[in-house]
Amino acid sequence: MDDLDRTILRELMADARQSFRDLAKKSHASVVTVAQRVRKMEKAGIIKGYSVQVSPQTLGFEITTVTEVTVSKGRVVEVEGEIAKLPHVCAVYDVTGEEDSIVISKFRTREELSDFTKAVLALPHVERTNTHVVLNTTKEDFRSPFVLD
Repeated sequence: MDDLDRTILRELMADARQSFRDLAKKSHASVVTVAQRVRKMEKAGIIKGYSVQVSPQTLGFEITTVTEVTVSKGRVVEVEGEIAKLPHVCAVYDVTGEEDSIVISKFRTREELSDFTKAVLALPHVERTNTHVVLNTTKEDFRSPFVLD
């Protein structure tokens, strides 16, 4: 990755719908060069796909939770895979510390949160959970910040 790749990535992260022509102007490179660089980054797995950013709150998902999960020894990867399949899950992290996993989720209602919590606790090998409800969000941006440096 060089400065041109980082510029292209920065621009695509800001607006993935830009044409190669627009990216070329902004990066001071030819359209062909930009297209080749983008395809190369896609092939290398640096660019995994293109998506739309939505506002969860605008769609009614006003409840964000951070759930700590304790799992039976040797079953963490298996349980995390099952949790990742559940609706409302935004992220599943395998972590160090007292808990085995951290799960970030979003819900429209307390009932959805309750159903989710019961579903996680019902999974085989889940010993316990500790759920934190987020009161205020100062920053939430899951795009890769290291590319912007």
